[in-house]
Amino acid sequence: MSMLATALTQFDEVAGRLDLEPQIQQHLRHPRRSLIVSVPIRNDAGDLEVFTGYRVQHSMTLGPSKGGIRYHPDVDLEEVTALAMLMTWKCALMGLPYGGAKGGVRCDPLKLSPRELERMTRRYASEIHLCIGPDRDIPAPDMGTNEQVMAWIMDTYSMQRGTTVPGVVTNKPVLLGGSLGRVESTGRGVAYAAAEAMAHLGLPLAGARVVVQGFGNVGSVAARMLNGMGCRVVAVSDVQGGIYNPEGLDVPALQAVARAGQWVRQYPEGEPISNEELLLLPCEILIPAALGGQLTAGNAGAVQTRLIVEGANGPTTAEADRHLRERDIFIVPDILANAGGVIVSYFEWVQDLQFFFWKEDEVNSRLRDILTGAFHRTLRLAQQEGVDLRTAALMEAVTRVAQATKLRGIYP
Repeated sequence: MSMLATALTQFDEVAGRLDLEPQIQQHLRHPRRSLIVSVPIRNDAGDLEVFTGYRVQHSMTLGPSKGGIRYHPDVDLEEVTALAMLMTWKCALMGLPYGGAKGGVRCDPLKLSPRELERMTRRYASEIHLCIGPDRDIPAPDMGTNEQVMAWIMDTYSMQRGTTVPGVVTNKPVLLGGSLGRVESTGRGVAYAAAEAMAHLGLPLAGARVVVQGFGNVGSVAARMLNGMGCRVVAVSDVQGGIYNPEGLDVPALQAVARAGQWVRQYPEGEPISNEELLLLPCEILIPAALGGQLTAGNAGAVQTRLIVEGANGPTTAEADRHLRERDIFIVPDILANAGGVIVSYFEWVQDLQFFFWKEDEVNSRLRDILTGAFHRTLRLAQQEGVDLRTAALMEAVTRVAQATKLRGIYP
């Protein structure tokens, strides 16, 4: 089942539960705008290469759309459309004045030189510049992109506008208008969500075993934060595989390995393990923070955890979700668990528009307030309605967007 099929299935189930008006449901099943662009560049050898880029804006009902840009060989229109829809629900659930968007280029950024990456980014930004902007659609980094890529996009957009526009993207370098605390915000939010869920379940954080699939920006920060809260991180992985030590891993040492450009399996204090095996390890907290569709009907029955906190977007298929619920495994869904990034992106956007910047402890404090507030609000709704947390989160998010759509009406 594709990520888009999963997203639509989840939406349709919630729409039925909410008794959503058929015309509103039909409207929200479709993105407002889908753009496919060719991205031709000259490589370092002087030859022409043509990549395919995408930008999908699912909704702008609550405000300008917001969502990341990913560079990955598997990027396609279906995936980007699904991620844009998830961003709409995520922003609505957090109470942010945004709709959802997503973008990407189908490429392998690891095979591009820094100059090729810059040329591709600037050409892609030029192709989508008519539909982005601080009052239209604000990109941010995602898989395969970072603050340097955002700086190139900001500069390209600004050059075409004839003035510096820092608010066109978020998670920029701080020197160019980025917010303190933004780089760690998604992983930090995942750790906050995990701590709140453990407290709800009556399970202690001290000594709790944590397994993290995906040791990038999200997974590594979540691992470090939870380790600092007293948890025992027993396994982590990246695209090349993972490392497992039931006694616990040295997270700062693993982060140093990753910063040095090495794979985590090169860390000597543990047993090499595949990404597939990692998901089935016994633990209290499982954090899938890599690609979507990792927990499926094929492996959900063998998962050995009490709590899943979705650091990635769409890591659990609809079938797996049902199996895991039947096994009484508590899931903090992606639109709640990994919303820390878009929350602090919102803070950055506000700071850019005002040209007034906050201290990092203020950013982190406001992040925690919004995310934990959303967790407990969603938990109360789940308990009132007798549903799981994912259904409750979608119910609140869809209700907000549907109500706004009805108030605004369908133009013309």
